[in-house]
Amino acid sequence: MKFDNYIQQNGLLSPEGVEAFRQHIYAYYAEYGRVFSWRQTTNPYHIVVSEIMLQQTQTDRVKDKFIQFITHFPTFEALAQASTRDVITLWQGLGYSRRALALLKIAQAVTKDYNSTLPANPEILLDMPGIGPATAGSICAFAFNMPTVFIETNIRSVFIHLFFSQRAEINDKELFPLVEQALDKLNPRVWYYALTDYGVMIKKQFKNPNIKSSHYAKQSKFEGSERQIRGMILRILTSHQVPIDFEFLCASIDRPIERIEKNLGDLCCEGFVSKIGNYYCIL
Repeated sequence: MKFDNYIQQNGLLSPEGVEAFRQHIYAYYAEYGRVFSWRQTTNPYHIVVSEIMLQQTQTDRVKDKFIQFITHFPTFEALAQASTRDVITLWQGLGYSRRALALLKIAQAVTKDYNSTLPANPEILLDMPGIGPATAGSICAFAFNMPTVFIETNIRSVFIHLFFSQRAEINDKELFPLVEQALDKLNPRVWYYALTDYGVMIKKQFKNPNIKSSHYAKQSKFEGSERQIRGMILRILTSHQVPIDFEFLCASIDRPIERIEKNLGDLCCEGFVSKIGNYYCIL
């Protein structure tokens, strides 16, 4: 089913189009909606953890790690007091470790600056590490049921597939008015869950609609990448309780020395790794 014909000359949906679209999405969700532990709560801390974990990572990889993480660090305060080593160690397996460090810094900011209470304001959240417009919007929608307007990959897939099936190079500026118009302002939390699940289905059953987006960028391969080397360095450092030297790192990683040195330097600059004399560790 497509909804291209409901778009008017002004680029917006007709009232009938809005109603038909909502009914279509909700009908799918009523029958096929997915169940995840982070959807069974409105605890702002749990929502923040899940949304940061879900950035660029599939739900199948997140669902068990999410439970482990909130069990080990049950509150903003508990996470704020954790060491970088403990957070990175628990994060392993999710990739993109910058998100782990960002989550730690978010917890520290919420605890220090907001009395351990997450602000229900997307503009404030935008100033926190690792939180962009989509994540700020999703956190407020899921934690506070706020009618925020945001676009992430699954939502983008829905609108491109159903409203722009004959187009390419579609800019989010064209999508935002439709996302805002279609939003169920009475229950944005459930609406966005429904949209997300419909988007996941689309990408499984059809060619990924996001390739028609002007914002689309194909993810680089992990094998042989700088991300892989960073992950190797972090795994080695977290597996040792004492600092280790550069020669040991190089002997343990089958990659060119100059690439190991560059990534190690980046990790030190970003606050992941500490250098003590000629030795490296995660504190």
